[in-house]
Amino acid sequence: MSLTVRSVAEFRALLSSLPTADTAAAAAAAAREPQLTKPPGSLGRLEELSGWLAAWQGRHPPAAARVRCAVFAGNHGVAARGVSAFPAAVTAQMVENFRRGGAAVNQLCRTFGVELTVTPLDLDTPTADFTAAPALTEADLVAALNAGLEAATATATGQPLDALCLGEMGIANTTSAATIALALHGGSATDWTGPGTGVAGSALETKIAVVAEAVARHTADAPDGLEVLRRLGGRELAAMAGAVVGARMARVPVVLDGFICTAAAACLEATVAGALDHCVVAHASAEPGHRRLVAALGKRPLLDLDLRLGEGSGAVLAVGLLQAAVACHTGMATFAEAGVAAGEG
Repeated sequence: MSLTVRSVAEFRALLSSLPTADTAAAAAAAAREPQLTKPPGSLGRLEELSGWLAAWQGRHPPAAARVRCAVFAGNHGVAARGVSAFPAAVTAQMVENFRRGGAAVNQLCRTFGVELTVTPLDLDTPTADFTAAPALTEADLVAALNAGLEAATATATGQPLDALCLGEMGIANTTSAATIALALHGGSATDWTGPGTGVAGSALETKIAVVAEAVARHTADAPDGLEVLRRLGGRELAAMAGAVVGARMARVPVVLDGFICTAAAACLEATVAGALDHCVVAHASAEPGHRRLVAALGKRPLLDLDLRLGEGSGAVLAVGLLQAAVACHTGMATFAEAGVAAGEG
């Protein structure tokens, strides 16, 4: 079923009426877990993940077989300020690489049986340089949100997704993420700004200055996280935010990737508390602002592997953990089935 909005106000209303976790499914998962042939809590966060999946899928047992990775691509006008080590043309080139199957995320999707979709968003029309004007018009924001709202639709066979991974591609989008994080959570531009594609030295100092300049210009009167997203984000960040909400409406748990993806999602949480309850953060990025942002959101990453690639790579890698959690929760024998005395071993 198609889910679209006609205005930012309509999206805000949608965000304010999100479904909650399914308590019956969560209770069923919680009831099964202590019966499995292991000491209580011995599978650590895998036990949490199986319960989380059940609660947000709205069914027990949970599943992790039908997973999609939705990658969104956009270009940023602020790239003209020299904040990236690569030119803006690389965004479109990488989209073609995704489509040909040549990127890291393609290999990870094959490994874990994840469907990959790639959506370029007006790559020939970069956002405005947000040091001079808001990055997006309201119409731009609505179009990008709608692109994301569609990401959690059912598979080609009509079956619901078990989980949705989110990723992005966009030269200069770590600058956008750092700017959003600073606007939402304070501190200094240095706290949130890292090398991104590899800038260092004077180029990194320029990037830090651009982040500080943009926040000083745009955030004094921003009413909520969605307006911060419009002024400082990009089309791909807005699409990921839309996808988070679309997934919630479809009862699809979400796996967030790295810094850029988490910054996009943070705009939702800053607008409505609890908007990210159906999301897990896949990994702690090597981009320095990511750990700080994840902590501010009260999340705990599943992996810590010094990844900083983006494109959904860390999120897809974490699918292996979801699959392991489901396999253990659904496939293990209970103490009664195995003839093992509970509590022994």
